[in-house]
Amino acid sequence: MNTSVTIDPALKPEGYEGQGFFATRLENLVGMARKNSLWPLPFATSCCGIEFMATMGSNYDLARFGMERLSFSPRQADLLIVAGTVAKKLGPVLRQVYEQMAEPRWVIAMGACASSGGVFDTYSVLQGIDKIIPVDVYIPGCPPRPEQLIEGIIKIQELVQTEGIDRRSTPAYQEKIAKYNLQ
Repeated sequence: MNTSVTIDPALKPEGYEGQGFFATRLENLVGMARKNSLWPLPFATSCCGIEFMATMGSNYDLARFGMERLSFSPRQADLLIVAGTVAKKLGPVLRQVYEQMAEPRWVIAMGACASSGGVFDTYSVLQGIDKIIPVDVYIPGCPPRPEQLIEGIIKIQELVQTEGIDRRSTPAYQEKIAKYNLQ
């Protein structure tokens, strides 16, 4: 048995290292902590919700990405996963859920219906949730496979890790918020 194998459980952020110490920027440390502790809020309205449930199951195990705790309260969530068709009557509810979420917050539009209305080009279906709330990652498919959702979550984690801790004060974020008439 080879006992000289060492396993590094997490990639360290860029910094200075020596015997007995490690120093990095606070922004890098916070990004790494946020990346590995997202609390998703599923907003599942149709078949994409079933695929989300499969992703939480033992075959795909979303818990390996630090998301074993789903939050069904917007005030305790920081990742909104909109999975499925959103009717125009449901639009104000979705927007209220987004506004109640804690900052910083991120959004995934899962599936063709959440991204663009899907096959439902009717008067009653919202043609993409980006009409009412900002979206960070779009996951295509009808319905998308769990592997696609995992890839979307990895993209969100990359975004979370590289974003600064002063995200709300950046001009780009202020412009985005103003576009959607959010606080």
